[in-house]
Amino acid sequence: MKVAIYGQYYQNSTEPIIKDIFVFFNRNSVEMVIESEFLAMLYDKKIVEREYKTFNSHTELDDSFDMLISIGGDGTMLRAATLVGKSGIPLLGVNAGRLGFLASVQKENIANFLQLVIEKKYTISPRSLLSLQCIPENEDIQELNFALNEISVSRKDTTSMITIETYLNNEYLNSYWADGLIVATPTGSTGYSLSCGGPILTPDVSSFVLTPIAPHNLNARPLVIPDSTEIRLKVSGREDFYLVSLDSRIASLKNESTLIIKKTPYEINMVEIEGETFLKTLRNKLLWGEDKRN
Repeated sequence: MKVAIYGQYYQNSTEPIIKDIFVFFNRNSVEMVIESEFLAMLYDKKIVEREYKTFNSHTELDDSFDMLISIGGDGTMLRAATLVGKSGIPLLGVNAGRLGFLASVQKENIANFLQLVIEKKYTISPRSLLSLQCIPENEDIQELNFALNEISVSRKDTTSMITIETYLNNEYLNSYWADGLIVATPTGSTGYSLSCGGPILTPDVSSFVLTPIAPHNLNARPLVIPDSTEIRLKVSGREDFYLVSLDSRIASLKNESTLIIKKTPYEINMVEIEGETFLKTLRNKLLWGEDKRN
């Protein structure tokens, strides 16, 4: 078995997790190829000492890899998704962060979960992605023009609201007067969109969510649309530029530029371990059922 490993380091919580993973895979003769910056950090912290093969970008990950393992929180998972891209390599997140909707494997009993991985006792949960096209083109949004969680537009360098003229399949929907607008996938429905009042979608739903950020009109509510919809946005405001975000990647765009958002023709294959399902994660993270009367 051959796995790629990518991660972030959180001093108090990550070190024992990393050590457990490396010890387990070495003991079971699993070939590990480590993201170069992550490995340099591990050497610097003296967490590992052996030499390992490395990779630097998504172009070096091919079909010889059985899986990419992300060590960190949900932000680390989103960055790992850019490494997987359209390769189809399954992605598994080991949660060393806090909330962790995406990084589903918890630090307790890591060895038990990894045993299921090497025995291939897991399922694949395909996750839809959003793609972004800018007119005119923007050099900051070229090859990595997709998002696993959401694409959002928001104001920049101002406290004034912006106007987001929105079309669905070339039909006018609304001009949102707000701090911004979120277009979220089912995976991203538990992220930024949820904090702005958007609904939770299960990962297998063929839908996207439009969620306004602090809209001026209280009747501007979140809207669920089919994921076959092409979304076109045109943003205007008092400042010359606004921000567009693809998960954690941010670019500055000029007013009146047009954004075209639609579903990508490929998906991210998330690894789901038996017993660590999306519904269980919802119950645990949102404390559903945690009522003192029960």
